[in-house]
Amino acid sequence: MSNLEVAPSVMRFYGETVNEDSRLRSSADGRMELARTQELLRRFLPPAPARVLDVGGGTGIHAEWLVKDGYDVALVDPVPRHVEVASSVCPAVVGDARALVEPDDSFDVVQLLGPLYHLPEPADRQQALAEASRVAKPGGLVAAAAINRYASLFEHVTYAHLHTERIQASVSKILETAVYDGVRGFTLSYFHRAEELVAELVAAGIQDVQVFGIEGPAWSLVKAAEQQPGDGPTDDLIASAMAAARMAEPYPELLAASSHLLAIGRTPDGSQ
Repeated sequence: MSNLEVAPSVMRFYGETVNEDSRLRSSADGRMELARTQELLRRFLPPAPARVLDVGGGTGIHAEWLVKDGYDVALVDPVPRHVEVASSVCPAVVGDARALVEPDDSFDVVQLLGPLYHLPEPADRQQALAEASRVAKPGGLVAAAAINRYASLFEHVTYAHLHTERIQASVSKILETAVYDGVRGFTLSYFHRAEELVAELVAAGIQDVQVFGIEGPAWSLVKAAEQQPGDGPTDDLIASAMAAARMAEPYPELLAASSHLLAIGRTPDGSQ
Protein backbone atom coordinates (compact mmCIF):
# COMPACT_ATOMS: atom_id res chain seq x y z
CA MET A 1 0.00 0.00 0.00
CA SER A 2 1.23 3.50 -0.84
CA ASN A 3 2.00 6.11 1.82
CA LEU A 4 0.49 8.76 -0.44
CA GLU A 5 -2.49 10.54 1.06
CA VAL A 6 -5.95 10.04 -0.38
CA ALA A 7 -8.16 13.06 0.24
CA PRO A 8 -10.21 12.57 3.43
CA SER A 9 -13.43 13.56 1.64
CA VAL A 10 -12.83 10.78 -0.91
CA MET A 11 -12.24 8.16 1.79
CA ARG A 12 -15.28 9.34 3.74
CA PHE A 13 -17.55 9.52 0.70
CA TYR A 14 -16.78 6.01 -0.57
CA GLY A 15 -16.00 4.44 2.78
CA GLU A 16 -19.01 5.68 4.73
CA THR A 17 -21.54 7.57 2.60
CA VAL A 18 -22.19 6.19 -0.86
CA ASN A 19 -22.47 2.77 -2.46
CA GLU A 20 -21.05 3.27 -5.96
CA ASP A 21 -21.98 -0.28 -6.90
CA SER A 22 -25.62 0.50 -6.19
CA ARG A 23 -25.54 3.68 -8.30
CA LEU A 24 -24.27 1.81 -11.35
CA ARG A 25 -26.78 -1.00 -10.94
CA SER A 26 -29.92 0.91 -10.00
CA SER A 27 -29.98 4.47 -11.39
CA ALA A 28 -30.91 4.87 -15.04
CA ASP A 29 -27.84 6.91 -15.99
CA GLY A 30 -25.66 4.59 -13.90
CA ARG A 31 -26.93 1.57 -15.81
CA MET A 32 -26.18 3.40 -19.05
CA GLU A 33 -22.66 4.15 -17.83
CA LEU A 34 -22.03 0.53 -16.89
CA ALA A 35 -23.44 -0.89 -20.12
CA ARG A 36 -21.59 1.55 -22.35
CA THR A 37 -18.31 1.05 -20.48
CA GLN A 38 -18.63 -2.69 -21.07
CA GLU A 39 -19.54 -2.12 -24.71
CA LEU A 40 -16.57 0.18 -25.35
CA LEU A 41 -14.00 -1.91 -23.52
CA ARG A 42 -15.09 -5.11 -25.25
CA ARG A 43 -14.21 -3.53 -28.60
CA PHE A 44 -10.57 -3.27 -27.55
CA LEU A 45 -9.92 -5.98 -24.98
CA PRO A 46 -7.58 -8.79 -26.03
CA PRO A 47 -9.02 -12.29 -25.93
CA ALA A 48 -9.54 -13.93 -22.54
CA PRO A 49 -7.83 -15.08 -20.39
CA ALA A 50 -5.67 -11.94 -20.67
CA ARG A 51 -4.56 -10.38 -17.37
CA VAL A 52 -6.45 -7.23 -16.32
CA LEU A 53 -5.53 -4.85 -13.50
CA ASP A 54 -8.58 -2.90 -12.31
CA VAL A 55 -7.11 0.18 -10.60
CA GLY A 56 -9.58 1.99 -8.39
CA GLY A 57 -11.96 -0.86 -9.12
CA GLY A 58 -14.27 -0.18 -6.19
CA THR A 59 -16.38 -3.12 -5.10
CA GLY A 60 -15.55 -5.04 -8.27
CA ILE A 61 -18.49 -4.11 -10.45
CA HIS A 62 -16.33 -4.10 -13.57
CA ALA A 63 -14.14 -6.95 -12.38
CA GLU A 64 -17.30 -9.04 -12.06
CA TRP A 65 -18.22 -8.95 -15.76
CA LEU A 66 -14.59 -9.28 -16.80
CA VAL A 67 -14.22 -12.44 -14.72
CA LYS A 68 -17.44 -13.80 -16.23
CA ASP A 69 -15.95 -13.10 -19.66
CA GLY A 70 -12.98 -15.28 -18.71
CA TYR A 71 -10.35 -12.65 -17.85
CA ASP A 72 -7.73 -13.02 -15.12
CA VAL A 73 -8.50 -9.93 -13.03
CA ALA A 74 -6.75 -8.32 -10.07
CA LEU A 75 -8.12 -5.24 -8.33
CA VAL A 76 -6.55 -2.33 -6.42
CA ASP A 77 -8.54 0.27 -4.50
CA PRO A 78 -7.73 2.72 -1.66
CA VAL A 79 -10.99 2.10 0.25
CA PRO A 80 -10.83 -0.94 2.57
CA ARG A 81 -14.62 -1.41 2.41
CA HIS A 82 -14.41 -1.72 -1.37
CA VAL A 83 -11.56 -4.21 -1.24
CA GLU A 84 -13.39 -6.39 1.26
CA VAL A 85 -16.38 -6.68 -1.08
CA ALA A 86 -14.30 -7.02 -4.26
CA SER A 87 -12.31 -9.90 -2.74
CA SER A 88 -15.30 -12.15 -3.37
CA VAL A 89 -14.96 -11.40 -7.11
CA CYS A 90 -11.20 -11.49 -7.71
CA PRO A 91 -7.89 -10.98 -5.87
CA ALA A 92 -8.10 -7.47 -4.39
CA VAL A 93 -5.72 -5.32 -2.33
CA VAL A 94 -5.72 -1.88 -0.77
CA GLY A 95 -3.48 0.39 -2.81
CA ASP A 96 -3.00 3.72 -4.55
CA ALA A 97 -3.13 4.33 -8.31
CA ARG A 98 -0.07 6.56 -7.99
CA ALA A 99 2.15 3.88 -6.46
CA LEU A 100 1.19 0.41 -7.69
CA VAL A 101 3.08 -2.52 -6.19
CA GLU A 102 2.63 -4.67 -9.28
CA PRO A 103 5.80 -5.33 -11.33
CA ASP A 104 6.65 -3.79 -14.67
CA ASP A 105 5.11 -5.25 -17.84
CA SER A 106 2.80 -7.62 -15.98
CA PHE A 107 -0.73 -6.97 -17.30
CA ASP A 108 -2.30 -7.12 -20.74
CA VAL A 109 -4.85 -4.49 -19.70
CA VAL A 110 -4.76 -1.75 -17.07
CA GLN A 111 -7.96 0.19 -16.45
CA LEU A 112 -8.49 3.28 -14.31
CA LEU A 113 -12.24 3.73 -14.23
CA GLY A 114 -12.29 6.12 -11.29
CA PRO A 115 -8.90 7.28 -9.97
CA LEU A 116 -8.64 10.31 -12.26
CA TYR A 117 -11.96 11.57 -10.91
CA HIS A 118 -10.40 12.43 -7.57
CA LEU A 119 -6.89 13.67 -8.41
CA PRO A 120 -7.17 17.43 -8.96
CA GLU A 121 -3.40 17.93 -9.13
CA PRO A 122 -1.93 17.34 -12.61
CA ALA A 123 1.18 15.71 -11.15
CA ASP A 124 -0.96 13.13 -9.35
CA ARG A 125 -2.93 12.27 -12.49
CA GLN A 126 0.29 11.99 -14.47
CA GLN A 127 1.79 9.71 -11.83
CA ALA A 128 -1.28 7.45 -11.88
CA LEU A 129 -1.16 7.19 -15.68
CA ALA A 130 2.59 6.59 -15.65
CA GLU A 131 2.06 3.75 -13.18
CA ALA A 132 -0.63 2.24 -15.40
CA SER A 133 1.73 2.42 -18.36
CA ARG A 134 4.56 0.89 -16.32
CA VAL A 135 2.66 -2.21 -15.23
CA ALA A 136 1.08 -2.77 -18.66
CA LYS A 137 2.90 -5.11 -21.01
CA PRO A 138 4.45 -3.69 -24.20
CA GLY A 139 1.52 -3.07 -26.53
CA GLY A 140 -0.87 -3.45 -23.60
CA LEU A 141 -4.22 -1.71 -23.36
CA VAL A 142 -4.67 1.25 -21.00
CA ALA A 143 -8.18 2.63 -20.41
CA ALA A 144 -8.89 5.68 -18.26
CA ALA A 145 -12.24 7.22 -17.41
CA ALA A 146 -12.86 10.84 -16.46
CA ILE A 147 -15.77 13.04 -15.46
CA ASN A 148 -16.60 15.42 -18.28
CA ARG A 149 -15.92 19.11 -17.56
CA TYR A 150 -19.53 20.05 -18.28
CA ALA A 151 -21.28 17.13 -16.58
CA SER A 152 -22.40 19.16 -13.56
CA LEU A 153 -24.11 21.70 -15.81
CA PHE A 154 -26.31 19.00 -17.34
CA GLU A 155 -26.78 17.05 -14.11
CA HIS A 156 -28.09 19.93 -12.03
CA VAL A 157 -30.69 20.72 -14.68
CA THR A 158 -32.00 17.16 -14.16
CA TYR A 159 -32.44 17.97 -10.47
CA ALA A 160 -34.35 21.13 -11.48
CA HIS A 161 -32.32 23.43 -9.26
CA LEU A 162 -29.66 24.95 -11.53
CA HIS A 163 -31.65 28.19 -11.48
CA THR A 164 -30.95 28.62 -7.75
CA GLU A 165 -28.18 31.01 -6.77
CA ARG A 166 -26.23 28.50 -4.66
CA ILE A 167 -26.14 25.78 -7.30
CA GLN A 168 -25.29 28.24 -10.06
CA ALA A 169 -22.35 29.49 -8.01
CA SER A 170 -21.11 25.95 -7.35
CA VAL A 171 -21.43 24.81 -10.98
CA SER A 172 -19.86 28.04 -12.25
CA LYS A 173 -16.83 27.39 -10.07
CA ILE A 174 -16.47 23.87 -11.50
CA LEU A 175 -16.69 25.23 -15.04
CA GLU A 176 -14.03 27.84 -14.26
CA THR A 177 -11.59 25.72 -12.25
CA ALA A 178 -12.38 22.08 -13.25
CA VAL A 179 -12.37 21.19 -9.54
CA TYR A 180 -15.11 20.53 -7.00
CA ASP A 181 -13.88 20.87 -3.43
CA GLY A 182 -16.14 18.21 -1.91
CA VAL A 183 -17.67 20.39 0.78
CA ARG A 184 -21.25 19.29 0.06
CA GLY A 185 -22.87 16.24 -1.54
CA PHE A 186 -20.16 14.86 -3.80
CA THR A 187 -16.46 14.56 -3.01
CA LEU A 188 -13.22 16.19 -4.14
CA SER A 189 -13.31 15.83 -7.93
CA TYR A 190 -11.64 16.83 -11.16
CA PHE A 191 -13.54 17.45 -14.41
CA HIS A 192 -11.73 16.83 -17.70
CA ARG A 193 -12.11 18.17 -21.19
CA ALA A 194 -11.73 15.44 -23.81
CA GLU A 195 -8.62 16.90 -25.40
CA GLU A 196 -7.02 17.30 -21.97
CA LEU A 197 -7.63 13.64 -21.13
CA VAL A 198 -6.05 12.52 -24.38
CA ALA A 199 -3.05 14.78 -23.77
CA GLU A 200 -2.52 13.31 -20.31
CA LEU A 201 -2.44 9.75 -21.63
CA VAL A 202 -0.07 10.72 -24.42
CA ALA A 203 2.23 12.45 -21.91
CA ALA A 204 2.39 9.13 -20.01
CA GLY A 205 3.70 7.41 -23.14
CA ILE A 206 0.40 5.86 -24.19
CA GLN A 207 -0.15 5.75 -27.95
CA ASP A 208 -3.05 5.70 -30.42
CA VAL A 209 -5.39 7.22 -27.84
CA GLN A 210 -9.09 7.42 -28.67
CA VAL A 211 -11.68 9.10 -26.46
CA PHE A 212 -15.37 8.29 -26.23
CA GLY A 213 -18.38 9.85 -24.56
CA ILE A 214 -19.56 7.01 -22.36
CA GLU A 215 -23.24 7.91 -21.89
CA GLY A 216 -23.43 10.15 -24.95
CA PRO A 217 -25.31 13.42 -25.45
CA ALA A 218 -28.79 12.28 -24.32
CA TRP A 219 -28.00 10.84 -20.85
CA SER A 220 -29.37 13.89 -19.05
CA LEU A 221 -32.79 13.39 -20.65
CA VAL A 222 -32.87 9.91 -19.13
CA LYS A 223 -31.76 11.21 -15.74
CA ALA A 224 -34.30 14.04 -15.86
CA ALA A 225 -37.10 11.56 -16.57
CA GLU A 226 -35.98 9.53 -13.57
CA GLN A 227 -36.03 12.57 -11.28
CA GLN A 228 -39.56 13.62 -12.19
CA PRO A 229 -42.69 12.13 -10.56
CA GLY A 230 -44.03 9.03 -12.24
CA ASP A 231 -42.66 5.75 -13.48
CA GLY A 232 -39.32 7.11 -14.67
CA PRO A 233 -37.65 6.69 -18.06
CA THR A 234 -39.13 4.09 -20.37
CA ASP A 235 -37.06 1.32 -21.88
CA ASP A 236 -37.49 3.00 -25.26
CA LEU A 237 -36.07 6.29 -23.95
CA ILE A 238 -33.04 4.52 -22.49
CA ALA A 239 -32.53 2.56 -25.72
CA SER A 240 -32.74 5.79 -27.73
CA ALA A 241 -30.20 7.49 -25.46
CA MET A 242 -27.85 4.52 -25.88
CA ALA A 243 -28.29 4.75 -29.65
CA ALA A 244 -27.46 8.46 -29.46
CA ALA A 245 -24.24 7.63 -27.61
CA ARG A 246 -23.17 5.28 -30.40
CA MET A 247 -24.21 7.63 -33.18
CA ALA A 248 -22.31 10.52 -31.57
CA GLU A 249 -18.96 8.70 -31.55
CA PRO A 250 -17.68 10.07 -34.90
CA TYR A 251 -18.39 13.66 -33.82
CA PRO A 252 -15.86 15.01 -31.27
CA GLU A 253 -17.90 18.15 -30.65
CA LEU A 254 -20.55 15.99 -28.95
CA LEU A 255 -18.10 14.68 -26.34
CA ALA A 256 -18.80 17.77 -24.24
CA ALA A 257 -22.38 16.59 -23.64
CA SER A 258 -21.51 13.22 -22.11
CA SER A 259 -21.32 12.69 -18.36
CA HIS A 260 -18.13 10.60 -18.46
CA LEU A 261 -15.31 10.16 -20.92
CA LEU A 262 -13.31 7.02 -21.66
CA ALA A 263 -9.84 7.23 -23.21
CA ILE A 264 -8.30 4.04 -24.58
CA GLY A 265 -4.76 3.58 -25.91
CA ARG A 266 -1.78 1.25 -25.91
CA THR A 267 1.70 1.24 -24.48
CA PRO A 268 4.59 1.14 -26.98
CA ASP A 269 5.14 -2.43 -28.22
CA GLY A 270 8.91 -2.08 -28.37
CA SER A 271 9.12 -2.82 -32.07
CA GLN A 272 10.58 0.58 -32.92
